[in-house]
Amino acid sequence: MRRVLVVVAVLGLPSCASAAKAPPAVRERAPVMMFVGDSFTVGSGPVPPWRSYATQAARLLGGQPIIAGAAGTGFCNEGRAGRTFQRSYEEELAWRPAPDLLVIAGGHNDRRWSPEQVRGAAASLLAQVRAHWPRTRTVVIGPLWMGKPPKKAYAVRDAVAQAARAGKVTFLDPMRESWPEEAILPDGVHPTLAGHRSLATWLAAELA
Repeated sequence: MRRVLVVVAVLGLPSCASAAKAPPAVRERAPVMMFVGDSFTVGSGPVPPWRSYATQAARLLGGQPIIAGAAGTGFCNEGRAGRTFQRSYEEELAWRPAPDLLVIAGGHNDRRWSPEQVRGAAASLLAQVRAHWPRTRTVVIGPLWMGKPPKKAYAVRDAVAQAARAGKVTFLDPMRESWPEEAILPDGVHPTLAGHRSLATWLAAELA
């Protein structure tokens, strides 16, 4: 019995190497956005940290938020947490890899200190950040007031703005904005969830 060897050549079929599945597309890394602040930033009352303006602004910009700080704190004020913004930065953020953006927001709780003290504390924090994370974009937000600010708040605002300008970082002034009544909690100080949404929309537009 004869054996017949049949060779079939199929043209156009890919080789084994080319037929292998292509590697999955690598997803672009979401920018890391860190925030240091007081109760406005970390959340207060019925608004938890994951629904604060900082977190919502990061989401609007497609970023990954990391929130640090504590209620009642400031550039000078240690509050009940027993630490200033600089300490919050050192203990909660500085040990992490450098973020794409750092937002330092506050001054609301620093009215008992002189403008010179506030400016000095803000300048010290900014200098530390610049030395530790020289390539990180840094933005400073002045005191947040949902209602009419007291006169002392303007002095604090100006002191923080001066430190930001001296440190060559962007300064944003929320005291120039006006917020609707439904944005303010009954305590007359802190924002409602709707207020946080308004703040987030404003901040995302400024950062963009």
